[in-house]
Amino acid sequence: MSVTICQSMGFVVSALGIGGIIASTCMDQWSTQDLYNNPVTAVFNYQGLWRTCVRESSGFTECRGYFTILGLPAMFQAVRALMIVGIVLGLLGLFVCIFALKCIRIGSMEDTAKANMTLTSGIMFIVAGLCAITGVSVFANMLVTNFWMSTTNMYQGMQNVQNRYTFGSALFVGWVAGGLALVGGIMMCLACKGLIPEESRYKAVSYNASGRNISYRTGPYKGGSGYEADPRTRKGVGYEEAPRSEDGRRPYPSKYDYV
Repeated sequence: MSVTICQSMGFVVSALGIGGIIASTCMDQWSTQDLYNNPVTAVFNYQGLWRTCVRESSGFTECRGYFTILGLPAMFQAVRALMIVGIVLGLLGLFVCIFALKCIRIGSMEDTAKANMTLTSGIMFIVAGLCAITGVSVFANMLVTNFWMSTTNMYQGMQNVQNRYTFGSALFVGWVAGGLALVGGIMMCLACKGLIPEESRYKAVSYNASGRNISYRTGPYKGGSGYEADPRTRKGVGYEEAPRSEDGRRPYPSKYDYV
């Protein structure tokens, strides 16, 4: 029962995390204009991964997408790639995890196959969460660097740089969503161990004799002087003595005459 609960909770937590990653990727408020020195302004700027927006005091909002790829910074494109990879891996993990749930039976699927699918989906969730956390952290580092550079230029009297950007709500959503996906993946990996049948964990190998049980009798050891009697004088099982003639010779040679 605990394995089913752990697997179900891992699926739900991972699904929430993947949904949050998708939402944060689509959000426009990755970076918002800092209004510390100018709290009252007629124009408010905020930017996302796919477009930049301007909101006026009248409530009118205009957004414009990035129509170029080569003109964007390399780190910005890396953040895009990380978020997309996290979404793809997360969706694949959810698809695999649905068929791996213990409460769902599909045909004659064994518990070992479900355990392997659970482990695979858990690894996908963990990688997806790490991609999301890394992407959001890289973007946050870019914002911090640009913020302090803009602040330094403003203190030096360069009034042409006025807009400073700070963390947007999408960053916090991405951090929380990445953490949820990571925790859900760990729970799925823990549930995998409980799905493995007991008989497949420890496989004992038994060896049986291929033939009958043969017992051997050991007689007493007799030490000899090195001189053995003539084999022709030996009599034993299977030995048949040929008839002799009147002069003591056999009419035909015996099998021991060549020894």
